[in-house]
Amino acid sequence: MAKEKIVTACQDGCCGTGTAAVIAPPPMATGCSGGCCCSGEMAVMAAETAATVDGAHQINSTFDLDGLDCGDCAAKLEKGINRIKGVIDAKVNFAAAKMKVTYDGSVVQPADLVKAVSGFGYQATLIKAAQDHHGFHRTVYRVSGLDCGDCAAKLEKKLAATPGIRLATVNFGAGKMTVEHTLSDSAILRLVEQAGYKAEREDKAARTLQAKAAWWKNTRTIATMVSGALLLVATVLEWVGTSEQVLIPLFALTAVIGGYNSAKTGLYGLRSWTFDMNFLMTFAVIGAAIIGEWGEAATVAFLFSFGNTLQTYTMDKTRQSIRALMELAPPEALVRRDGQELQMLVEDIVLGDTIIVKPGERIAMDGVVKSGASAVNQATITGESVPVEKTAGDSVYAGTVNEHGVLEIEVTKVAADSTLAKIMHLVEEAQAQKAPSQQFVDVFAKYYTPAVLLAALGVMVVPWLAFGQPFAPWFYKGLVLLVISCPCALVISTPVSIVSAIGNASRRGVLIKGGAYLEQMGGIKAMAFDKTGTLTHGRPAVTDILPANGMSEAEFLALAAAIEKWSEHPLAKAIVTKAQGISLKQVENFKALVGRGAQADLDGKTIYIGNLRLFEELGHGLAQYEPRLAELEQQGRTVMLMGAKDSLYGMIAVADTLRENSKDAIKSLRASGMRHIAMLTGDNNRVAGSIAGRLELDSFYSELLPEDKVAAVKSIAREYGNVVMVGDGVNDAPALAAATVGVAMGVAGSDTALETADIALMADDLGKLAYAIKLSRKTVAIIKQNISFSIIVKVIFVIATFLGMVNLWLAVFADMGASILVTLNGMRLMRKIKAVGNGTGI
Repeated sequence: MAKEKIVTACQDGCCGTGTAAVIAPPPMATGCSGGCCCSGEMAVMAAETAATVDGAHQINSTFDLDGLDCGDCAAKLEKGINRIKGVIDAKVNFAAAKMKVTYDGSVVQPADLVKAVSGFGYQATLIKAAQDHHGFHRTVYRVSGLDCGDCAAKLEKKLAATPGIRLATVNFGAGKMTVEHTLSDSAILRLVEQAGYKAEREDKAARTLQAKAAWWKNTRTIATMVSGALLLVATVLEWVGTSEQVLIPLFALTAVIGGYNSAKTGLYGLRSWTFDMNFLMTFAVIGAAIIGEWGEAATVAFLFSFGNTLQTYTMDKTRQSIRALMELAPPEALVRRDGQELQMLVEDIVLGDTIIVKPGERIAMDGVVKSGASAVNQATITGESVPVEKTAGDSVYAGTVNEHGVLEIEVTKVAADSTLAKIMHLVEEAQAQKAPSQQFVDVFAKYYTPAVLLAALGVMVVPWLAFGQPFAPWFYKGLVLLVISCPCALVISTPVSIVSAIGNASRRGVLIKGGAYLEQMGGIKAMAFDKTGTLTHGRPAVTDILPANGMSEAEFLALAAAIEKWSEHPLAKAIVTKAQGISLKQVENFKALVGRGAQADLDGKTIYIGNLRLFEELGHGLAQYEPRLAELEQQGRTVMLMGAKDSLYGMIAVADTLRENSKDAIKSLRASGMRHIAMLTGDNNRVAGSIAGRLELDSFYSELLPEDKVAAVKSIAREYGNVVMVGDGVNDAPALAAATVGVAMGVAGSDTALETADIALMADDLGKLAYAIKLSRKTVAIIKQNISFSIIVKVIFVIATFLGMVNLWLAVFADMGASILVTLNGMRLMRKIKAVGNGTGI
């Protein structure tokens, strides 16, 4: 069960840096001591969920990470955090820049974890606020307008005395306020405003600040710029013949400023027995200085700092493309509650509330339209470029845009459970799944890095000890080998490509739930489709109206609909839908004829509508209609006749119709190299054959039960190796699971389908399958390019090192340059993919 927690403000002025108070569970809720929050790391902003396990406080917390720029660095950070006493398990998601930690709250605190991450050279922020077992939420706010400590104390006292607030702590130095409450955020904001100040939720303020923060204000960027300027000055002075007494201090200062962050990270990692690029580069800088190569030491420090800065920027751009999804949903909405219209934060809106969305506004919550009509642009959810008309009863999603008209929407999901939130969560989880190529690279790097360290050490000392060679030249060559052999570019080559590709797909309405499925799609040669609801609309529709005896189509349809509007049969509903907008006559004495059709009286005459059996019982001779009946039935259509006892008025055919883009989708799959396309259905052989023939499929399997579909998928897989199964994600779940890759379509808002499939098409658009295949093939191609390029660059420069053609700064330039180039190459997958013949272009 959740434990209560106490928030303590920093005491004795220890937080001169403006860092916010640390949230900690008892019994450790005392003042900040020992400089615990004075290191300048990011503030802990939220609470965590606690559970009592064997007398210990086991806590699961998630942190946002900032500055994480390579997969190898993420692995080292994960290893280092796992070594901390009290940490049970730590997982770092490099792609999403998040860290999940399970730890003993009586041994280690969130502040300790934040500080540990800071020691590695990154910043961490605790996320996921929780509600305790008394229903109290803990929320952190930024407060502006406080001009003295006494004002902060009075505001704190005012809030603490308010019913619904259990605890309020105002940190004057940090300008932050932490409140445990059951009140809504808007109520707390009003209380602060009444006291003469302004407040904003910390998470919202952080998003705003992050969006506004310029890249050149980052401390690492500033350090890089300063070291670059110093290096330029020192280089110019060296050219003009300035003495070493001036140059050496300048070069040393350049190395210290440019290499400080890397040294801090590398040395902290060394404490955990992890050797990453930061440690190796620090070793190289110190080594160069020891042998008197001060200029090279300074150049190496600057180049590495510059490379890290650029790489961090490019990776953040990649991640931001995913994080931007959540920013599509507005943080507030206009709510009608208790007869009043209030502007409220989405966190305070509950199920059943009515939100009002004006033309041009984004919809803030998932819900159902209560009143109004408009077109809604759902591209953020489904990838559809054409707005969809919405009226009363239609579902709408958070983050979509109301084009015109006012909509009143009843909220059906809270903000945290919206379809948009689930998409972002699924995408982040997918990015953490390692693709086969990434697993290979990780295993390779595991053995490669220690081997390089030993090789470099051998180059440094063996010629000196065994052959009496001068120490300095071989020590220098060892440093160069150490730098050039680091696997940074190789390690980052796959994840950046996977992140970019999955992000690209999510913005186009295709959710790919892992790198493995992304890679597998490109190699698929066989595909199986469910029929109903996948290739077809899944609901019957009128296809043919064949009146007789001089009756017009409109008259025939109006009469049929007048009778069928009283029936609940799906075929009857298809006829009524077809007759929408037509004036219908009033019939009497409606009667359903089970297994045959229906009858009703009109103008004193009984009219019948139903199957062939019904009219044979009425004594009608149907010989003249049999050729047409047989033709329609051969096409998989259900035929109904209508007439009176003495005459036949005509026939009407109903069938489950093909989706408009089914034929084009099949053609696109053929063009992409699909060798075998099959259809699986529970329908009879005649209907299945008709649909398969119209789509020009290679085979079809009819009259299948769910377990039969599984057997059919396995049969196709035995012949063609791997197979993709495309279905609706609910009743096709066993077949989806049996396939190499399961694809669920048309699943916007469907929790079951999102969980079932490996790939989810958010809209009813089969055309996205060819796109997914092309994206997969392009991704695999770019991954291969990146891996090949990384290895080739390493081999060339290692050989050049022994030939004496590479110096230390050129080695750094080559290593960081390769890392940046593979990152930029992977980021190409964020761009739009077009078909180019049977291949792809980006």
